[in-house]
Amino acid sequence: METKAAKKPVFPAKERVPKKKKTREQRIRYFKDNSPFLLMILPAVVVVFLFNYLPIYGVLIAFQDFMPGDKILSDSTIWVGFQNFERFFSDPQFWPLMKNTFLICIIGFIIGFPLPIIVSLMLNAMKGRKTAKVLQTIFNGPHFISLVVLVGMLTLFFGRYGLVNNIAAHFGGERYSYFLESSAFRPMYILSSNWQDFGWSAIIYIAALSNVDPQQHEAAILDGATRFQRVIHVDLPAIMPMVSVMLIMSIGGLMGVGYEKALLMQTDGNLAVSELISTYVYKRGLTGVPDQAYATAIGLFNSIINVVLLIIANTTSKKFSENSLW
Repeated sequence: METKAAKKPVFPAKERVPKKKKTREQRIRYFKDNSPFLLMILPAVVVVFLFNYLPIYGVLIAFQDFMPGDKILSDSTIWVGFQNFERFFSDPQFWPLMKNTFLICIIGFIIGFPLPIIVSLMLNAMKGRKTAKVLQTIFNGPHFISLVVLVGMLTLFFGRYGLVNNIAAHFGGERYSYFLESSAFRPMYILSSNWQDFGWSAIIYIAALSNVDPQQHEAAILDGATRFQRVIHVDLPAIMPMVSVMLIMSIGGLMGVGYEKALLMQTDGNLAVSELISTYVYKRGLTGVPDQAYATAIGLFNSIINVVLLIIANTTSKKFSENSLW
């Protein structure tokens, strides 16, 4: 006896209702209703425009034979095309700079990205809320230490006559010049950076965890779930959209390490590993005989790498999940 396969009900496709364009009166009313908020955000928009968008005009220098004092656009401007980029690619410093910058960034990312997530989950899982608040305040403190003070602290601890060497000498050990050894630069740089920023970076995940429905935890407790199981199956999925967005943004700025801290920690002994793209741009563009066109080309090349990484990360996240920046 043959059985007919059950037919799936066919639902009519939803018709897209075209959005009605706002009239001039509606737009005016919208701006009037939101005028306090627009005024509040106006200073931030002005600052971002002045310091982030307006300087983009200066990237034209990378394609010129530019000398300090020249106008960026004038009848006497000498355009050299991609010569400054070709010069950088053929520079003996190219591969060492790429290697040093990539290792600093990728190792710091591997250690530093999951650390705030783990800390936020641990603080949220603590039973004593007062203790969690105190620990969060302690973790946030290092973020407000300036880079100059931080490097000074590293010198007091790891300098030749610093605390670590004094303790080693007291027990009969030899003094070790950490700042003069290439092998010590990356661990000091990466670990101190993560120590300074992990508490501050955890704030956004703690805020996301505050939106978790308590009924989910109550249902998990009734089902016999342990605290660790609730963290894995309730808390972690709740912050995954935020983790995805932060991951995309972190990958997009992966090669954007600043020059300040590396420059402060540089010595003749560790220069082989501490010379990064950012420090090289600073030295070629502002010290000695300035070569601003060459330095601008290097900086633009580094920014293009970050944009490419951002697009790849966003496309990959959009393909495998529903979370993306655009």
